Amino acid sequence: MSSSYMSWRSSASNRRPTQPTNTSKNRGTIYPDLNQDPTPKPVIHFLAFALIIFLGLLQFLPASHFRHPSDPHRNWVPFNSHSSPSPTGKLAVDEDDGLIHIVSWMQCLDLKVLAVLANSTLSSSRYPDLLHFHFFTPQGDKDKVSFYKLKVLFPHSNLELHGQEKVKEIIKRASSEAEYDSLNLEEIAPFIIPSVHQSLAKFIYVSPNLILMGRIEELTGIDLSTHAAAAAEDCSNRLNSYVSLDVLDAIQRSALKPWISVTPYVKDACMPDLSLLLINGKKLEEFLEAVLWWSKVLNWSDRSDKRNPAIGLALYNRYLKLSNSWLVKEPASVDTIEKSMITHYDGPKIVCSEFGNDTIPGSSHGNLWIKYLPSMSNQILGS
Repeated sequence: MSSSYMSWRSSASNRRPTQPTNTSKNRGTIYPDLNQDPTPKPVIHFLAFALIIFLGLLQFLPASHFRHPSDPHRNWVPFNSHSSPSPTGKLAVDEDDGLIHIVSWMQCLDLKVLAVLANSTLSSSRYPDLLHFHFFTPQGDKDKVSFYKLKVLFPHSNLELHGQEKVKEIIKRASSEAEYDSLNLEEIAPFIIPSVHQSLAKFIYVSPNLILMGRIEELTGIDLSTHAAAAAEDCSNRLNSYVSLDVLDAIQRSALKPWISVTPYVKDACMPDLSLLLINGKKLEEFLEAVLWWSKVLNWSDRSDKRNPAIGLALYNRYLKLSNSWLVKEPASVDTIEKSMITHYDGPKIVCSEFGNDTIPGSSHGNLWIKYLPSMSNQILGS
């Protein structure tokens, strides 16, 4: 056992530690205290700081798109203001209830015409849930059957029927019988409605005999703070077709009324299209008085065969001009229809007469109205 022990010690004592191979000479010596990171040039610091400032200033630019909370798809929508010369760049709704109020006045109740108007407006709108219809009919909210028929066709729409008595009473009290008969109630009523319904301070008036194919919410961005109304110009009807310029010049020199233009009247000025109006009820002071004054001065009660220009004269230089795309067109061709925002209703309709309401013969009808007639109309409203 001792020999094996000595043998083990001998072999252990003969072992020599292996010297580490010095390879540092091959790789070079590292001096951490001497090899500093390169310092960027001052111009780099300046450019980085300028970029941060530039990105920050971008936050102050006006928004170009928006996402409406009522849109279930949360799509980005560009602000569209081509229809107005003075847009505000946003979807302007009623400050109290957040809705877009659409008013129409119908002398003789025709539910099919109202159904086409409502359906064309809803189907063309990006936000149909924000539209609130106010239909002024002879019986108004007393006609429960008509209201429920419309609600069956448009169950999820905001819709009301209003009576016409209060509006007519205001006009009758302010005018003579001859003056009252010379006025077209569908044209004058939109300007009286705000005095009866205080909640309708700003609304869009649409003649019932129209088919809307444009997005009516585009009109809500128009700034009417300094105007009583907004309307498209109808150059097929000019001022000199109704009244002589010499008569207007004589009136302008002799009468002192706030509604008379301070600048000379343009003889071939285009008349406003009263079929589609954006009304600002806060700027309609003395408007009815102005209309009746012009009608009396021009002695228009004796000329009932022609359209009364009194409303156009009362609006002279007081209304904002909409783009030509909102001028009502005739549905004469497919090309006209595709380029139009709004056209005349071309279907069968009821007209008022002293002997009862009559329906226009079918030979004069077009086909566009059928596209916008709700599918259940014949069953609900009758054929």
